[in-house]
Amino acid sequence: MIQIDNLCKRFGKNEVLRNLNLTIEPKGIVAILGPNGSGKTTLIKSILGMVIPNEGTITISGENIRNKWRYLRDIEYLPQIANFPGNLRVKELIRMIKDLHQQPSKEEQLITLFGLEPFLDKKLSTLSGGTKQKVNIVMTFMFDGPLIILDEPTTGLDPAALIQLKQLIQEEKSNGKTILVTSHIMQFVEEVADEIVYLLEGKIYFKGNIEELKNMTKQTNVEHAIAAIASENIHA
Repeated sequence: MIQIDNLCKRFGKNEVLRNLNLTIEPKGIVAILGPNGSGKTTLIKSILGMVIPNEGTITISGENIRNKWRYLRDIEYLPQIANFPGNLRVKELIRMIKDLHQQPSKEEQLITLFGLEPFLDKKLSTLSGGTKQKVNIVMTFMFDGPLIILDEPTTGLDPAALIQLKQLIQEEKSNGKTILVTSHIMQFVEEVADEIVYLLEGKIYFKGNIEELKNMTKQTNVEHAIAAIASENIHA
């Protein structure tokens, strides 16, 4: 379980997270949504220890993560933009990540799933954005951490790869994983998420399942429901 209490983060005079409180239960898929500047990236980076909050605490499995790093071994993270060393070949990058983790991995079945065999000997600098994203996904899912964080995982994916990603996420959920995902693609969110957390100006304006969101906003799909929440609070 992830427990976040009274989390505040300021960059200069800009208060990005404002006394944020959030509980994320294990074994489910939680979508963290919000417009640009809402605080969702800062929240994700705070969980990963990449941003140090000014106030508040984050505990994972009962342990306060502040100034600790071992907990990161249990987190698999897919960044929105992966900065790969362009001179490396795909197979070299995967081998390097395996050597760093020193854990059992399942990269072979993921390489097959996303059709990456023809690209293993190619340098990363020569790959298209969509192929780089597939490599990013392989590196994220090849290990067995209990918490997976996916930041805009659908970027650049073709329809077939998107279907495979959704199936992969559901498989990981069935294996008892906790998955946090950010996305601007509301159809994707509606198909995979068990729970939605909507952030605006560093505060949580909604937390609940999709049916609760639709009922509250009297909308028939997630895209319109999120738009209704945003419009209501912008004009409040």
